[in-house]
Amino acid sequence: MTIDEYIYAQNTSIQERLFTIRKAISETIPEAEERISYKMPTFWKGRNIIHFAAFKNHIGIYPGGEATSFFADKLKDYKTSKGTIQIPNNKDVPLELIKEITKWCYERYKK
Repeated sequence: MTIDEYIYAQNTSIQERLFTIRKAISETIPEAEERISYKMPTFWKGRNIIHFAAFKNHIGIYPGGEATSFFADKLKDYKTSKGTIQIPNNKDVPLELIKEITKWCYERYKK
Protein backbone atom coordinates (compact mmCIF):
# COMPACT_ATOMS: atom_id res chain seq x y z
CA MET A 1 0.00 0.00 0.00
CA THR A 2 1.18 3.52 -0.78
CA ILE A 3 0.39 6.72 1.10
CA ASP A 4 -1.91 7.74 -1.76
CA GLU A 5 -3.81 4.47 -1.43
CA TYR A 6 -4.02 4.94 2.33
CA ILE A 7 -5.46 8.45 1.98
CA TYR A 8 -7.93 7.50 -0.75
CA ALA A 9 -9.17 4.63 1.44
CA GLN A 10 -10.22 7.15 4.12
CA ASN A 11 -13.49 9.04 4.38
CA THR A 12 -13.64 11.69 1.67
CA SER A 13 -14.36 14.35 4.30
CA ILE A 14 -10.80 14.09 5.68
CA GLN A 15 -8.77 13.20 2.60
CA GLU A 16 -7.86 16.84 1.93
CA ARG A 17 -6.62 17.21 5.53
CA LEU A 18 -4.44 14.12 5.12
CA PHE A 19 -2.99 15.33 1.81
CA THR A 20 -2.25 18.71 3.42
CA ILE A 21 -0.40 17.08 6.32
CA ARG A 22 1.53 14.86 3.93
CA LYS A 23 2.54 17.88 1.83
CA ALA A 24 3.67 19.85 4.90
CA ILE A 25 5.85 16.98 6.10
CA SER A 26 7.21 16.27 2.62
CA GLU A 27 8.14 19.93 2.08
CA THR A 28 9.90 20.00 5.46
CA ILE A 29 11.97 16.85 4.88
CA PRO A 30 11.97 16.28 1.10
CA GLU A 31 14.85 13.82 1.36
CA ALA A 32 12.76 11.43 3.46
CA GLU A 33 11.20 8.35 1.89
CA GLU A 34 7.45 7.87 2.06
CA ARG A 35 6.26 4.44 3.14
CA ILE A 36 3.61 2.67 5.14
CA SER A 37 4.86 1.50 8.53
CA TYR A 38 2.70 0.18 11.37
CA LYS A 39 -0.19 0.56 8.87
CA MET A 40 0.31 4.36 8.84
CA PRO A 41 1.79 6.86 6.39
CA THR A 42 5.39 7.30 7.48
CA PHE A 43 8.35 9.43 6.54
CA TRP A 44 11.58 7.49 6.83
CA LYS A 45 15.27 8.40 6.54
CA GLY A 46 17.36 5.63 8.05
CA ARG A 47 14.59 5.24 10.62
CA ASN A 48 10.96 6.26 11.07
CA ILE A 49 10.84 10.03 11.56
CA ILE A 50 7.12 10.78 11.82
CA HIS A 51 3.80 9.01 11.13
CA PHE A 52 0.23 10.17 10.73
CA ALA A 53 -3.07 8.31 10.63
CA ALA A 54 -6.78 8.92 10.21
CA PHE A 55 -9.36 8.10 12.84
CA LYS A 56 -13.09 8.73 13.10
CA ASN A 57 -12.81 11.99 15.06
CA HIS A 58 -9.18 13.03 14.68
CA ILE A 59 -5.92 12.68 12.82
CA GLY A 60 -3.09 11.25 14.85
CA ILE A 61 0.43 12.59 14.44
CA TYR A 62 3.15 10.32 15.82
CA PRO A 63 6.48 12.08 16.30
CA GLY A 64 7.54 10.05 19.34
CA GLY A 65 7.60 10.66 23.07
CA GLU A 66 10.60 12.98 23.10
CA ALA A 67 8.89 15.32 20.63
CA THR A 68 5.59 15.47 22.51
CA SER A 69 7.51 16.27 25.70
CA PHE A 70 9.68 18.90 24.01
CA PHE A 71 6.67 20.63 22.38
CA ALA A 72 4.30 20.21 25.35
CA ASP A 73 3.72 23.97 25.71
CA LYS A 74 2.73 24.29 22.05
CA LEU A 75 0.49 21.21 22.24
CA LYS A 76 -1.73 22.38 25.11
CA ASP A 77 -4.72 22.76 22.76
CA TYR A 78 -4.50 19.11 21.66
CA LYS A 79 -4.97 15.77 23.33
CA THR A 80 -1.59 14.08 23.61
CA SER A 81 -0.16 10.95 25.06
CA LYS A 82 3.36 9.62 24.94
CA GLY A 83 4.39 10.10 21.33
CA THR A 84 0.91 10.96 20.00
CA ILE A 85 -0.85 14.19 19.07
CA GLN A 86 -4.56 14.18 18.21
CA ILE A 87 -5.79 16.86 15.80
CA PRO A 88 -9.61 16.88 16.02
CA ASN A 89 -11.31 16.77 12.63
CA ASN A 90 -13.32 19.87 13.57
CA LYS A 91 -10.19 22.02 14.18
CA ASP A 92 -7.79 23.57 11.70
CA VAL A 93 -4.67 21.56 11.02
CA PRO A 94 -1.71 23.32 12.68
CA LEU A 95 0.57 23.01 9.66
CA GLU A 96 3.33 25.28 10.94
CA LEU A 97 3.48 23.33 14.20
CA ILE A 98 3.55 20.02 12.31
CA LYS A 99 6.43 21.36 10.18
CA GLU A 100 8.30 22.52 13.28
CA ILE A 101 7.87 19.14 14.99
CA THR A 102 8.86 17.30 11.81
CA LYS A 103 12.04 19.35 11.43
CA TRP A 104 12.90 18.82 15.11
CA CYS A 105 12.40 15.06 14.80
CA TYR A 106 14.50 14.86 11.66
CA GLU A 107 17.35 16.90 13.14
CA ARG A 108 17.28 14.91 16.36
CA TYR A 109 17.16 11.49 14.74
CA LYS A 110 19.84 12.07 12.12
CA LYS A 111 22.50 12.52 14.82
